[in-house]
Amino acid sequence: MPLPFLTADRAFDQAADDTPLPYDDRDRWRRPYRPGPWRVGASALLLLLASYVLFAAVIIAFTGTLSGAVMVFAIALVVIAGALRLLRMGVWVSARGLRRVGLFATRTTRWERVASVRTVQQPVRWLGLPRTVQGQALVLVRKDRAAEELPPLLTTHDADFLARPQAFDRAADTVEAWAAEYGRV
Repeated sequence: MPLPFLTADRAFDQAADDTPLPYDDRDRWRRPYRPGPWRVGASALLLLLASYVLFAAVIIAFTGTLSGAVMVFAIALVVIAGALRLLRMGVWVSARGLRRVGLFATRTTRWERVASVRTVQQPVRWLGLPRTVQGQALVLVRKDRAAEELPPLLTTHDADFLARPQAFDRAADTVEAWAAEYGRV
């Protein structure tokens, strides 16, 4: 079963380097990069944990109370939903705007509100933890909140691009190309 949220589109991989927007249907939301090994590994571990919890729910259903089995099954569903949400996290683009999908919230910025999207050298969080290291970040500056500092869209040390600087450069260039095409920045 193909998981479209797990991989970038094949058109993106097969496009020439001089074509930053290789998609035919630009109204569809797309993540212009593949999720990194840290993100995929964490999701796989969560799904493995969920399988053990589901097995425990079956055992409890056969030997214990039904209410206990339902509670353990609900916990397994929450773990599965968290693993799938972890895989969906990242930056998504379409002709309508730029969408940042987080673990608990999704924020969409229309291209008309984007003042600039640029790569900057700055201290970034390592795998989202409080520890910061020097790295690159793709930042979004909105027209209506020019003075407000928004969290970076992508960094060289997040779960998608840790130890993959070429992937970060390609993803940042692609998001910047979408912003230049639709945002007229």
